Amino acid sequence: MLTLVEHLTGTKQMSAKFFIDTNIFVYTFDSTALIKQKKSQKIIAGALESGLGVISYQVVQEFINVATRKFKNPMSVHECRQYVETIMQPLCEIYPTFDLYKKSLETMNDTGYSFYNSLILSASIISHCKTLYSEDLQAGHKISGVTIRNPYK
Repeated sequence: MLTLVEHLTGTKQMSAKFFIDTNIFVYTFDSTALIKQKKSQKIIAGALESGLGVISYQVVQEFINVATRKFKNPMSVHECRQYVETIMQPLCEIYPTFDLYKKSLETMNDTGYSFYNSLILSASIISHCKTLYSEDLQAGHKISGVTIRNPYK
């Protein structure tokens, strides 16, 4: 029987780590985009189940900002804290360092991505992920061993 991650990705080689961008977390709360919501929920459940999902401090910060200010029904501080502690904290491996900033500047220069998108990509590289799930970056691109994948296409 396939694991949730294998089912979602269509591959059995799930010993590889994968990085999850902020929008995946945001879509889990978007009842106006049910297909994206379900796929996002599967990615996050698979990340927690397998122990292979990774996020960075930036993903946590962006999520908190969106969840408490931009959701149709914003989360309370208590609700947001509970979600962050339960769902995001176990996945968070990358924290700000000058090595991360230097790598992000190199990535920005090499790819033309914005600094913040380069931070996400660099975090996925530094954490040795094989896949970066995001709808904000160019799907199919492979950069420093990381393949960008839009899970909604």
